[in-house]
Order: sequence, then structure tokens, then C-alpha cells
Amino acid sequence: MNEPVIPEDVRSEILLRLRRAEAEHGVRILLAIESGSRAWGFASPNSDYDVRFIYMREPGWYQAVDLEERRDVIEYPIVDEIDLNGWDLRKALRLFWKSNPAFVEWIQSPITYLDRGRFRQSALEALPHVYTPTKGIYHYRSMAKTNYRGYLREPMVRLKKYFYVLRPLLAARWIMANAGAAPIEFETLLTLLRNEPEVLAEIRHLLEQKRNAPELGLAPAVPLLNAFIEAELEGGPGDVPPKPETPDITAVLNRLFHQALAEYGSIGADESPADARRVSNCY
Repeated sequence: MNEPVIPEDVRSEILLRLRRAEAEHGVRILLAIESGSRAWGFASPNSDYDVRFIYMREPGWYQAVDLEERRDVIEYPIVDEIDLNGWDLRKALRLFWKSNPAFVEWIQSPITYLDRGRFRQSALEALPHVYTPTKGIYHYRSMAKTNYRGYLREPMVRLKKYFYVLRPLLAARWIMANAGAAPIEFETLLTLLRNEPEVLAEIRHLLEQKRNAPELGLAPAVPLLNAFIEAELEGGPGDVPPKPETPDITAVLNRLFHQALAEYGSIGADESPADARRVSNCY
């Protein structure tokens, strides 16, 4: 998988902000990735950078009576083109338990900023056992239906909104065919349309426009794509292949949690003194 290119100055700034977040909140980041249109593969030249991360605190933090009341997200206001926020390890794993689509996409992102320890690889290995296809299908079809009704049923539409309907529709189709989580990259999902060349050609034409224009404005709706979307939504999810035999999911997730906590002392140990000084000088 070839990682999409992030400008070096932007990547450096993102890494600086991630390390600043670690120092400010006393946490250690296990995984930091790009989500949204850049990870999906249909970003415009001026798309924001949607940086998402999973972090952990020192192991003793999780041994507290008031744990449920403790804040488990780190969020920063959007002041420029970098949108950065993250989830605590325990929160992330509880959402994984529910087949949360954001978590599933994060661990598959083709754009990585930080990847420490064994967390990501272990989560990917656990994915076929933890993921519930019916939940994924419901999520993506609901997203597609909501976006279609909200943005694409008028004579004049914002063309970029087609991607926020087509991607979840194709993701649902992928899950139905494979009984597993859909890949994050739009290009991979488009392989599902190899037998629908007219639809595929129309999408590729639109994709080329979006990748090369700062903003796709109002334009007449595309009848061929609308007809495809409506047929896909009306078709229903159909029969999903049976999920492979699943071990005790709580045991799988607990092993992931305890493995990450055991690695706490080594996470971030590879940071160079120069990096550490650069972060400390930000305050």
C-alpha cells in the first residue's frame, strides 16, 4: 500500500502538535493517522488535515473508582488547516467492541504519523474476530441515505457530496460481499464497479475534478449517479455471509488493553533529544 504524500512541512507540524499534546496532557500516543478525504483518496487541494490519534495514560490511571467520570478524549479547536483530536485507549477499545466505523477506519488508514508498539498490528489481527458486519452495513447505508437525501436530490447540487454518498454505499456493498470490514481507500472500493463501466467512468470523471479543484461548486445533478444511488439504496442489504467463528471478544480486547499497558514504558522512548527540546520550546 503506497502512502499518499503529505507535504514535509505539514507532516513536521503535525508531529510537533502530537508531541505537544503528549507533554500537555501527560499521555503517550500509540497511533496517529490521517482520516477523512485525504485517507479515503479524494481530497481537494485545500482539504483540511484530519489527524486522529489513540493515546494511553500511565497504567495506574486506569485503576480508579472514578474512572468512568474521567475525561477520555483530547480535543483541540480548529484554528487552521490541521484538525487534531484523539481517544483514550480504553475508550477506543470499547468502541472497537461495538464495531465503531471511525476506529475501524483509523487502524486501516494509509497515512500514518505515529505508530508505536504493537497496538495497531494487534488491532488489525483482531479485526476479523471483533467486527460485526451487520453493524457496519447499517452504519454505511444509513450514512449514504442521510447524505443523499440531504444533499443530492435537488436539480443543482454540490458535486463533492456525491463522494459522501458513494463511499459509504460501496463500503456497505464490500461488507455484504466479504463479511468483513471494508477497506478505507476509495480506489479499492471502486473495484466493485468493474462490471458497471458507465457508472465507474462517471465517478472517475468526478474524482478527477475533485482532486484538482479547490472546491466543486453547484452544478446540475448527475442523473446516472442518482439512479445508481437510488437503486443501491432500494436494493436492501441482502444476505450477509456468516461471520467466522469468533473467540471471546472481551478476552481479545482485554489482551489488547493489557498488551498496550505493558508497553507503556517503552512508548516514545525512541524520541530523539532534539525532538524533545523542540517540543519543550513550544511552551
